[in-house]
This record gives sequence, structure tokens and C-alpha cells, in this order.
Amino acid sequence: MNILVVDDEENMVQLISSYLKAHHYHVYSAGDGIEAIDLLRERAIDLILLDIMMPNMDGLTACRQIRDFSNIPIIMLTAKSNEDDRVTGLKMGADDYIIKPFSPRELMARVEAALRRTQGYNKGSEGVFQRDGLTVDLNGHVVQVNGSTINLTRKEFLLLSFLVQHRGQVFTREQILDHIWGLESLGTTRTVDTHIKTLRLKLKTAGDYIQTVWGVGYKFT
Repeated sequence: MNILVVDDEENMVQLISSYLKAHHYHVYSAGDGIEAIDLLRERAIDLILLDIMMPNMDGLTACRQIRDFSNIPIIMLTAKSNEDDRVTGLKMGADDYIIKPFSPRELMARVEAALRRTQGYNKGSEGVFQRDGLTVDLNGHVVQVNGSTINLTRKEFLLLSFLVQHRGQVFTREQILDHIWGLESLGTTRTVDTHIKTLRLKLKTAGDYIQTVWGVGYKFT
């Protein structure tokens, strides 16, 4: 796994890199958002640890620009504990948020959780799921119903991919919230219900594959 650490503080980069390397991750580093984006276009990166306060291009701007071309998981790093800053980062497309200073155990737990959620969507021998007019290209991030491409948001696609890859298995709303939105999500189980409803509408007749298991949660049949 390749992880990109983006921070203008060299000591912080070295500290984080030592944690990651001790857990057998390969580490790249960048000192600002511009350098990070350039490196991301050249290297196969699996996750980004992105500081907010940096020169040239701050982390929030970099996060927004990265989301224009990549769904790579992004964990924001910041000394700011203000809720507004945290909400802004999540709205820009960040997957998680860590407040400095943090412990090595917390850092690694969040990194592994983010990678586990993301890698689960793309692995599997089939790559493409097809059934009765529904096509879900897990690697190409393309969904079609009866030949027509369906425009899904990033979370909607991740939600559908997760259910497809675990078809037949029932998940509670809390489990889905954890897998798709993360441990520190500001959402609630109502967020899951809303996304399921929207996803069913967009999938039209194929939306029936997502079934409600009353008193438990949802499954893909």
C-alpha cells in the first residue's frame, strides 16, 4: 500500500512516516497541495494524509481539487479542533479527520479503517457485476441500467458497491454508516435511509435488488 503524507512540517512528516513504515506501508511525501496533486497524478497512491495549514495550496483546496479526478481516501490532519473546520473538511470530500496531536495507535487505526472500507469495494475476481439489465463496474466506477449510464454520487456508488460485493448479507444501518461514512461521521442512521431511497430511485427497476430487512437493515439480493 502506498500512502502520501502531505505536510509542510518536516518533523511531522518524518514522525508519521516512521509509524507507517513500521506497519509495512510505502510512504511518499509532499510539502503542499500543489506538490501533492502533481505526485498523485504520477504515482499509484492508496490513501492521503493531508494537513490543512500549508503554504502555496492549503489542504482544503487540495482536497477539493483531488476530488475532481480521484476517489482516493483522504484523512485530514489539523491542529484545529473547531467543529466548523471539521465540517468544512468533510464537505470538501475528506473521509476522516484527525486532530493533532494524535497517538500512533489512533493514526494507524484510522488509516487501516479507511483502507479497509475502500479496498473492499475494488477487490474481487469478478470486477463487473451483471444481472437482469444492471451492470456495476466496480473498478471503472460505472453503473448502467438497461444500457443507460446512471449518475451516482461518490457515496451512492460506494454504498451500491459495498452491498453488491456482499450480496445476500444483511447489514444494519450502523454497520453501513461505519463502512461508508467512517467512525467519525457526522451522519446518522437516517443518512443511510436517505441514500438507500435515492439509490433505489436512480436504479429504477434494479432498485428492487436492494431490500429492506425489517427490524435489521438492508441487503442486496
